[in-house]
Amino acid sequence: MTPNLLVLGGTTEATALCRALSEAGVAGTISFAGRVARPVRQPLPQRIGGFGGISGLRAYLQREKITHVVDATHPFAARMSANAVAACAQADVPLLALSRAPWQPQVSDSWIRVPDMAGAVAALNGPARRVMLAIGRMHLQEFAPNPQHFYLLRLVDPPANPPPFPDHVVLVDRGPFSEAGDLALMQRHKIDLVVSKNAGGTGAYAKIAAARALNLPVIMIDRPALPPRPEAHATAQVLDWIAHRGTDLGV
Repeated sequence: MTPNLLVLGGTTEATALCRALSEAGVAGTISFAGRVARPVRQPLPQRIGGFGGISGLRAYLQREKITHVVDATHPFAARMSANAVAACAQADVPLLALSRAPWQPQVSDSWIRVPDMAGAVAALNGPARRVMLAIGRMHLQEFAPNPQHFYLLRLVDPPANPPPFPDHVVLVDRGPFSEAGDLALMQRHKIDLVVSKNAGGTGAYAKIAAARALNLPVIMIDRPALPPRPEAHATAQVLDWIAHRGTDLGV
């Protein structure tokens, strides 16, 4: 059977995988949720938008004769990942997650670990501070109950509506970022606290390293729980999995 992949994308790992698939001559499509207005150009055909839940994804897999699904979404795209597990099981299509290991605190880090976004909001209760809020534009409204802080917001796209903070700066930029650049950014805006999702990987780690260098605390949001699924951590493992048609190779 000739492989016909669906890659659920939105990460640097997904882009690297699509490049490898294109170079290997493997047919496939990469799908984006549509939350970013200007997704990174890909070497595979793209589709943008949701599938319509589990049933919609299952129908897509069957209609497009998808042979393999690779979930290379962001670690916090919990609903999409859960839907992929369920839809692939129903359609009898093998699924593999291309995932990043979460960041781990180093000895000199000062992390305040919280279980979810609500925990991060609660952790900001208190006197005014200068906060780098690195959680993406989808969750900004959740932090409205703490308007006393200055917020530095770095976003891939400009926000559709003004952020709900009286005192803030919006930077529109796309990673990967450098430690030196983030260190200078934090110093320029006199940041004294960073809020971050535990995204893992290297593209967004600069702010964590910069916070360490400046001895700043980081409110670190834990990843959401996901259903059990086979995982790989490198493009080569995914290519090997495809070559064996999705059989269990212990990845």
